[in-house]
Amino acid sequence: MSNTRHIAILINNTSKTQDLVQKFLKNQPVSGCEMLANRKGMLFARSEIERFMDEEERHDIKILTRNTHQPLKTMSSGEQKKALLQYLMAQDPDFLVLVNPFDNLDVESQSLLRHELSSISKSKILVQLVSRLEDILPMTTDFFKLDGKNLIPYASQEAFLKENQYDKITFSGAIPPPLEITEAIYPELVLFRNVSVQFDGRQVLHSINWTIKRGEFWQLMGPNGSGKTTLLSMITGDSHKGYGQDLTIFGQKKGSGESVWDLKENIGYFTPAMMDKFRGYHTLENMIISGLHDSIGLYVQPSDVEKQLAQQWLTLLRLKDKKDDLFKNLSPGEKRLVMTARAMIKHPPLLILDEPTAGLDDKSAAFFVALVNKIANESDTALIYVSHRMETGLNPHFIYQLSMAKTGSVGKVVFVQNL
Repeated sequence: MSNTRHIAILINNTSKTQDLVQKFLKNQPVSGCEMLANRKGMLFARSEIERFMDEEERHDIKILTRNTHQPLKTMSSGEQKKALLQYLMAQDPDFLVLVNPFDNLDVESQSLLRHELSSISKSKILVQLVSRLEDILPMTTDFFKLDGKNLIPYASQEAFLKENQYDKITFSGAIPPPLEITEAIYPELVLFRNVSVQFDGRQVLHSINWTIKRGEFWQLMGPNGSGKTTLLSMITGDSHKGYGQDLTIFGQKKGSGESVWDLKENIGYFTPAMMDKFRGYHTLENMIISGLHDSIGLYVQPSDVEKQLAQQWLTLLRLKDKKDDLFKNLSPGEKRLVMTARAMIKHPPLLILDEPTAGLDDKSAAFFVALVNKIANESDTALIYVSHRMETGLNPHFIYQLSMAKTGSVGKVVFVQNL
């Protein structure tokens, strides 16, 4: 297929993405995309992986993994996407619809997928629906933005990029102070000394040395399967792998009688998967106040002081006018801001943010990053920010980089900026 045209469609968290995808796959006419008419399309998206996973688990029908004994759910994100792409290409489609293809992939897996898609683009039309400008493939010829249900075309790449760049986000006002100020009585919050971890005889982590002090801002990075989740679970007390190790959390040696709840009282935690727990009729004000009570929803009458503090956070997040709105009705970006405020409302000694911007559009991610930087600059809370992306504008003090090896992942401290 010579002179193949390729489409990029910038989506945001209010775009009617599924409606447009179905139009493409059902060969319904879409203005500006006439080159897809009467052609066979296939979908490359996380939703497809989940559909095949469901078939495998519920009905024991192996499609993506028919040539392997490994269940789809035990594969890394990179392996799952590789299996899906191989299956789709075997169907010999005329075009592929790619929905945020690089989400949840480590840097190496992103590079491999980019290379594979570049090769495919020589013979197939690629239709990219992406939340991030940086994810658009270089061979793209036609540029659009999906505003709700409206597909907006651009005359050139220059016009497209000019209109969809965002200015740096700035906040007015300071981070609201906690109701009670807690003083740390320990020099280090987290201290790993030569910690190694095995699972079923397989070495996952090897001789990890990592010290986190009060007020430090760390980004934790590493390939899929390198042990990031294992490290975090030892800090939060959710993993028994810390026992028998030289591991000290908040001044207490692991195994010295500390409880999981003692650890969690000192930790604010957010990952997007947490939002699935909050499906009830919780207002924004009550959502933030619930962080003071460590509850899913608010089941006590909040005091005036608590309401006042919640309103200060909502003002900072530019959501004051929505204080009585239901959390479940917010956009994904707004939900993550509220959840971060909820995790931060007590100014815990340690705040862990696990892939917090995954799936967000550029504007929402920029707003979130600005909030994280502000928390780091204006509080004594130490931060661990876990992400595969080097987010534009994020200003960690250090990066703790995990690198995989046969003897287990090893860690390296990368100094980023002067404290």
